[in-house]
Amino acid sequence: MRHVLSALVQNVPGVLAHVAGMLASRAYNIHSLAVGETESPELSRMTFVVVGDDNILEQVRKQLEKIVTVVRVDDVSSKDHVERDLMLIKVQAAKTDRPEIRELSRIFRGRIVDVSPNEMMIELSGQEKKIEAFIDMMRPFGIIELCRTGRIAMIRSVNRPIVGEPGAEGDA
Repeated sequence: MRHVLSALVQNVPGVLAHVAGMLASRAYNIHSLAVGETESPELSRMTFVVVGDDNILEQVRKQLEKIVTVVRVDDVSSKDHVERDLMLIKVQAAKTDRPEIRELSRIFRGRIVDVSPNEMMIELSGQEKKIEAFIDMMRPFGIIELCRTGRIAMIRSVNRPIVGEPGAEGDA
């Protein structure tokens, strides 16, 4: 089973190496990892995707909590949450293919961020299955290069307005 874990850690040198080393030394494979500063400059958030049963998840969580620089660990996937990936993809784009690539990018809510005589670069964010579907649609054109951030996720607010109601913003 796939689990998304979020670890709030002190923003100090070596934390990523320490956490990744601990996971590797116990043979836990990280399928996705994203790290970034939070609203507080003293803290960073590490979002991991690990695969395993509930026992594996519990062991990973306990091992992470033992690390001094780890402030808190949450199993995001066990709660109502929003998760996203960000991808940049560079594809071959002959003049005759550009309208179709542009239309597919629009359908997937991607954004063309760079164009050269024979290539286009598209930025796309969304759930993993959306990213994978877009990659599949771009394969026939010829993928030159692809870069993904890894998963980021946040637990939804308990008392939140329903998207589409007055006062609600964004898309779920």
